[in-house]
Amino acid sequence: MGEWNGKLDEKLTLLNAREAAQYLRVSLFTLSRIEREGGLVPFRTPGGHRRYSVKMLHEYLENSRASWNHKASAARLQGKANASEDVKVLQMELVQA
Repeated sequence: MGEWNGKLDEKLTLLNAREAAQYLRVSLFTLSRIEREGGLVPFRTPGGHRRYSVKMLHEYLENSRASWNHKASAARLQGKANASEDVKVLQMELVQA
């Protein structure tokens, strides 16, 4: 039962923009940029203030982490491909010399 209450608390806990930025370890400007790019869609209070659930922020972090891992893997593969091409070019130059 304690695990269920933790999940409920996580879903119900709302943070304001400053708290959300601290949670993500970014500036308020970066938080706004993430929103503009569609990475986060905050809840709005009747007064127009932004509110973020902890679950929403956690999912954003997980998705961005997966995206970075994918990009790093692609960069490593690209680097290997470039190195392979460089070797071929050097071999051609040696054959022609």
